Amino acid sequence: MGQKPLPEKTCPVCRRPFKWRRKWARCWDQVTYCSERCRRHRNQPEEVLR
Repeated sequence: MGQKPLPEKTCPVCRRPFKWRRKWARCWDQVTYCSERCRRHRNQPEEVLR
């Protein structure tokens, strides 16, 4: 049996795709950032993060 592909979103800060995680099962609709680091730097330009 094949598994269904996991849902994916794109982080608005680093512009990288990230997939659904079990810890986000109840709040996936509210998840916007791929990591705590991106959430903290949400108002800074992308170049600062690289």
